[in-house]
Amino acid sequence: MAPKRPDGAGALEHSKALSPAPVKPGSSTLYAALDLGTNSCRMLIAQPKGSGFHVVDSFSKSVQLGAGLEKTGRLSRGSMTRTIQALRICQQKLRKHKVKRMRLVATEACRRALNASEFIKRVHRETGLRLDIIETEEEARLAAISCAPLVSRKTENLLVVDIGGGSTELVWIDMSGVPKKQRAQSVMRLQSGFGAGTDNLPAARVIDWISVPLGVATLRDQFNDVEDDAARFALMSWFFEENLADFSPYHDTKARERFQIVGTSGTVTTVAASHLNLRRYDRTKVDGLSMSSAQIDKVIQSYLDMGPTGRRADPRIGQDRQALIMSGAAILQALMRCWPTDRLSVADRGLREGLLYAQMSADGVLSDGAL
Repeated sequence: MAPKRPDGAGALEHSKALSPAPVKPGSSTLYAALDLGTNSCRMLIAQPKGSGFHVVDSFSKSVQLGAGLEKTGRLSRGSMTRTIQALRICQQKLRKHKVKRMRLVATEACRRALNASEFIKRVHRETGLRLDIIETEEEARLAAISCAPLVSRKTENLLVVDIGGGSTELVWIDMSGVPKKQRAQSVMRLQSGFGAGTDNLPAARVIDWISVPLGVATLRDQFNDVEDDAARFALMSWFFEENLADFSPYHDTKARERFQIVGTSGTVTTVAASHLNLRRYDRTKVDGLSMSSAQIDKVIQSYLDMGPTGRRADPRIGQDRQALIMSGAAILQALMRCWPTDRLSVADRGLREGLLYAQMSADGVLSDGAL
């Protein structure tokens, strides 16, 4: 695992640091968040607005940084070149918008790769961007923060699931001691850490969290040698469930009322789009959607019935995602089997949104209104 870069690492314009603004930021200040994962490079540039933010610009591209990592333990030359090409576009957007408040992070692929430090230096040298390799706890915390606006006031126990390319983060949060109107805000306050809060406000309590080193890309790679589509899916789902054995809530089979699962990932939003039979993806219809286990199972079965060729031709899945959708679906189905609820809240949001919320909250530019 590559060493974590110092806190406060941001972005550099070849010879000049794009450091945090020397004056206190106001509502007109632009913020950026970049998430370099095992499979994708994604960035948001946004402006604070009320208790949330307005997106000014965005970028998303499949770079497959972790391709071959399972076998070699290293980032390949081709993967690094593809990723740097994408990061150059991000750097251009940051310069165009004159962004000074930013957090640019890399996750599982860079945590695991033996040559991650070399890659990070190359990124800085060729693009001017300085990436911060974050640890699993911070990744899990940011995923939970991003989903705060979707937390129901009725929810007392919350599971946030972030299915990534190289790992899957799960956070179990108890909000039973928090007044209903403050539950979403209590999740937002986790930006200061999973430990006790720094004030006297009612706090959401993190019961347990885990980062499973299996995401859509790494799980698929482990079972690439299984030719039968249905058998591969079953094995992936079983294997992922086995990796949850040490997660505390897994051992508690007592059914819970007021329990909510929020799932964030391309897998979850793709399954939701398929359930809604959308011809074109529509975030406004997907984000916040509630799906039952039966509805999720029906979509997954339709994917199995399609087979690889049919999934590749399905516009809701597409060429880029078809190779990864079944490993993601295996993770999703395993999670729904293990938890005391039969509904999933779909979140079209994730690490980038968590990074933005955390920066804006720390700077005090978000209002205290309902999320």
